[in-house]
Amino acid sequence: MKLKKSTVREIIVHVVLAFLAILCLFFFYILIVNATRTHLDLQKGFSFLPGSNFMANLKNVLNDANIPILYGIGNSLLVSAGCAALSTYFSAMTAYGLYAYDFKLKKPAFAFIMMILVMPTQVCALGFLRLVTGMHLNDTLVPLIVPAIAAPSVFYFMYSYMQSALPMELVEAARIDGTGEFRTFNSIVIPIMKPAVAVQAIFSFVTSWNNYFVPALVITSKKKQTLPIMIASLRSADFLKFDMGKVYMLILIAIVPIILVYLFLSRYIIEGVALGGVKE
Repeated sequence: MKLKKSTVREIIVHVVLAFLAILCLFFFYILIVNATRTHLDLQKGFSFLPGSNFMANLKNVLNDANIPILYGIGNSLLVSAGCAALSTYFSAMTAYGLYAYDFKLKKPAFAFIMMILVMPTQVCALGFLRLVTGMHLNDTLVPLIVPAIAAPSVFYFMYSYMQSALPMELVEAARIDGTGEFRTFNSIVIPIMKPAVAVQAIFSFVTSWNNYFVPALVITSKKKQTLPIMIASLRSADFLKFDMGKVYMLILIAIVPIILVYLFLSRYIIEGVALGGVKE
C-alpha cells in the first residue's frame, strides 16, 4: 500500500521535530544527571545514569555561607520580573505612540530608536557606571531594573505586531466614544497585544535573568548579587574548595524559574494564535 505524499511529508516533519526536541532536552537531562553526582564522579567522565548525591549537593549549595542562594534567587526574580514588566509595557506604549499618531519627527524618532538598538552595551558601560555612582545608586538593584524602560528590540517587535494586528478603526472608534488615550491603550491595545507582550516578557525575563555584565559592574555586596554572579564566583573558587556537583546544582536551580515562567506565559501565546486564526 502506497503512502500519499502528504502523509510521507507529515511523517518526515514529525520525525525531524521529535529529533530536535530530544536534542534540546538531552542537555537539560545531562544537567540534571550531573547535579546528582559527586565531584569525583564528574571527574571520571560522562554518564547517562544519575547519581545519589542530589540532596547532598542541594544542601551544600543552600548551606554555603559564601553564596547566599536565597538572596540570589530573590534578587534575580525581582530584577527579571521588573525588567519584563517595564520593558513590555513602556515599549508597547512607545510603539503605540509612533503607530497611532502622525507628527513631524515620527520617522527621525523611529530611526533614533533603531540606532540605539545596534549600540552594544559595552560601549556605554563606563558612562553608565559613572552615572550610577554619581546618583549614589551603586550596589542597589535600581540600575538593573529602571533602564529596562528603554528597550529598542522590544519596541520594534511591538511596533511590527501592531502593524499586523491592531486596526486603527478600533482606536478611532474609542476616540469618538470619548475614551481617553491611556484608557484606550490599557483597555483596547494591551489586550490585543497580549501574545506579543507574553513573548517579549519571556525574552526580557530570560535576558535579565542571565545578565552578568551589568550586575557585575554595579553590585558589590553578596546579599544583593544575582544568580549569574554567584555561579561565576562558585566556578572561580579555590581549587581545593571547587565542587562541580555544587556548580551543576546551582545552574539547575537557576534554570527552574525560567522554565516556570515559560510554562505560565506560553498559554497566552497559544491563545493569541488561536484567536488570530478566527479574527477577521
